[in-house]
Parts: sequence; C-alpha cells; structure tokens
Amino acid sequence: MTILQTLIFAIVQGITELFPISSVAHGVLTPYFFNWNLDPAFLKEHFLPFLVMLHLGTAVTLLLYFGTEWTKIIASIFNKDDKSRKLMFLILIGTIPAALIGFFLESPLRHMFSNVSSAAFFLIINGFILYWGEKLRGGGQGQKSIDDLSYKQAAIIGLFQSLALVPGFSRSGATMTAGFWMGLKHKDSARFSMLLATPIIIGASIVEVPKLIHTDITGLFQISLIGGITSGIAAFLSVWALMRWFGTNEINAMRPFAWYCWVVGFVVLVSQI
Repeated sequence: MTILQTLIFAIVQGITELFPISSVAHGVLTPYFFNWNLDPAFLKEHFLPFLVMLHLGTAVTLLLYFGTEWTKIIASIFNKDDKSRKLMFLILIGTIPAALIGFFLESPLRHMFSNVSSAAFFLIINGFILYWGEKLRGGGQGQKSIDDLSYKQAAIIGLFQSLALVPGFSRSGATMTAGFWMGLKHKDSARFSMLLATPIIIGASIVEVPKLIHTDITGLFQISLIGGITSGIAAFLSVWALMRWFGTNEINAMRPFAWYCWVVGFVVLVSQI
C-alpha cells in the first residue's frame, strides 16, 4: 500500500463505517474502482488487520464524540447511576454475538475479503435490508429511547451486528434496522449503533493490530497508523452528519442509502460480466 492509496482507503472507510453502506464492502471495492493491483497475499493475510487499524481510528472518534456518555458508563461501575449502568449492560450484551461469531468464523470469513462480486452482491442485499427494514416496522413503533430497551432486545440488535462480518453487509445499517424493529426512534437507533460499535472495534483491534506490528511487510504498520488517523478525522465528520440526518428525518431516512447500495452493487456486478 502506498501513502496515497492508504489515504484514499482511510477516507472511504471513515465515511462508510458509520453510514449504513458497508465499510468492508467499500474496502474490497475501492481497489477495484481505482484499478489497484494489490498483492493477493496481502489481501488474504494482511488486509483484515489493515482495515481493523482504520476502524480503530473510527473507534477513537466515537469515544471522543460520545465522550460524556462513555465517562458516565465507566463511572457507573463505581457509583449508583442506574441509567448509565443499564446502558453499559445493554452495550455489553449487544457486543457478545458478533464477538463470538467473529472469533469462531474468522478464518473462513478472511478469504471473502478479496471477492469483488461477493461484496457487490451482498451490498445489494444490504440495500434491501435498509429499505424494507424501515418499511416493515410495526404500528406504534419508533417511539422508544435506548433506556426503554430490554436486554433481550439488545441481544437481538447485537446478533444483527454480526452480519457485518460478511463484506457487503453494513454493521451500522444492520444494527439501526434491528433498532427500528425493537421500537427505537431513528436518532436513538443510530446512537445505540454508534455506542455498540466501539467495543467490537476495540476488541478486533486487540486481536488484529499486533499482526501488523509483527508483519514482514516493511512499513505496513506505519502506513496503517497514518490511515487510522485519517479515518478518524473522516469518521468524526460522518458521525456528526449522520446524527443530524437521523435527528431530522424519521421517515424514509434509510432510502438514500438503500438506493446507493443498489446502484453501486449493480454497477460492479455488471462490470464483472
């Protein structure tokens, strides 16, 4: 990876990680669009740790953006703030499904990260999840705040988060859609999705980033670090824009993202013919 390629990758990742359009799919499709001839060995063995480093920049951004909430969550371990303590347990329970599935299926999933057609196909499916997921909310739903979630509902949202292990499915899109089905308002669903992202990204970083440090590819860790910083800056702008978008759009907020997934996925599949 060159510096220019890394910067482009980082900006794309920082935007797409929080927007419901699958950052992992864009990680697969970006080299394809720019016609980068990346080493297949890098794609299969080092691409996932490289992407995780970029995600780590996003996690730092989320910690800063939601710093007040995270401070209260951590403090609730030692005080009697029941509201923040419940939020901590909701996040913990919501993190478990993706963490377990990712741990046991890391090896077979790793080999999907160089498959352009697969990423494009699942990106189209992701578009349908976004579109119909918002349409199929039951009557009287969409009025809950995060405080109203049960632990069972948090686990269901967390299970949807594991879809993002497959390139093409969006972590934020899946968790926000599941949040809609659990009755959350758009803004609260987006907020819980952002809070839920932080521990899973940090957990993946603990596993994958050391592989970059000990890689035999000269300079890969340093380039990945630059990418992580750039990704964090792009992510900050993304989370600000996304929270404003869902704060002012309670109807059809997912429709533009669904159309984007359909168009990009279809164009890539047609180009493969």
